[in-house]
Amino acid sequence: MAVYTEVTDDELNAFIAQYDLGAVLSCKGIAEGVENSNFLLVTERGPYILTLYEKRTRREDLPFFLGLMEHLADKGIACPLPVQGTDGQALRELAGRPAVIVTFLAGMWPRRITPHHCAELGTALARLHLAVADFRMERPNALSLDGWKDLTGKCAPRADEVARDLRATLEAELAALEANWPAGLPSGVIHADLFPDNVFFRGDGLSGLIDFYFACNDFLAYDIAICMNAWCFEVDGSFNATKARMLLTSYQKVRPLSPAELAALPWLCRGSALRFLLTRLYDWLNHPPGAFVRPKDPLEYLRKLRFHQTVRGLGDYALDDGGSYQV
Repeated sequence: MAVYTEVTDDELNAFIAQYDLGAVLSCKGIAEGVENSNFLLVTERGPYILTLYEKRTRREDLPFFLGLMEHLADKGIACPLPVQGTDGQALRELAGRPAVIVTFLAGMWPRRITPHHCAELGTALARLHLAVADFRMERPNALSLDGWKDLTGKCAPRADEVARDLRATLEAELAALEANWPAGLPSGVIHADLFPDNVFFRGDGLSGLIDFYFACNDFLAYDIAICMNAWCFEVDGSFNATKARMLLTSYQKVRPLSPAELAALPWLCRGSALRFLLTRLYDWLNHPPGAFVRPKDPLEYLRKLRFHQTVRGLGDYALDDGGSYQV
């Protein structure tokens, strides 16, 4: 399970005493997630999520993440809301880790992605991008070009242990992205990790977005590229153009993309694929023995990267580069 820090009953009870939530009825570790320790906490007031932030989450970034969730909730975006203690503070400490309780978001993430899910996602993502237009806090994207260069340097010496000629692939792709990465696109706060397990549905409707702990400032269209990679490929590795059209059509009904954003999508998709290939590869190569969480397969994103490398324009995605995206 994705629990790295265990919490004793005495620690938990002393922690909850700082809130007006009543007594603890249960507290169970949550299997999803790979960055932090998460628990489903049930008190006399109802269910909540308790998160302990592990070493890879910088303490100085937490006010940004918590402020963003508060801002989005105030704008009507369904997302977890940090719960304040009786002292008015949401961020405190538990078992030697920064810790926060957030409201429980009802729903389940889709195990089998359909075009309808992608359409709902597109609408929600565009609304999120509009909602953050007046959010004043900023956080640079540590996993953009400079971060990829750093990770490539750390992973390259052992990359060929995972796949033949992977080191050469990484270094060549990094050079291509450095030479062709777009500039001047509309920017703002992006989620940056909107995988299916971070999007909840109830029935046919999207019920909320979770896990904002990679959120940062970057090109808004880069968020779309991340979603295309995460939602629009099938289990066999094939690209599903219908899902991509549904995602982009719904997005553009709320926030139309500029011609420059549309033209940049192939490079943004390549950058997104390299980003998740590198972070997965780093975790794969540095997985501690006996760890609870099994690292995700980096080769899934190598296959996606190779597909994007064959793309020369939106037409190669079976998308209309005029931006209408009618299915």
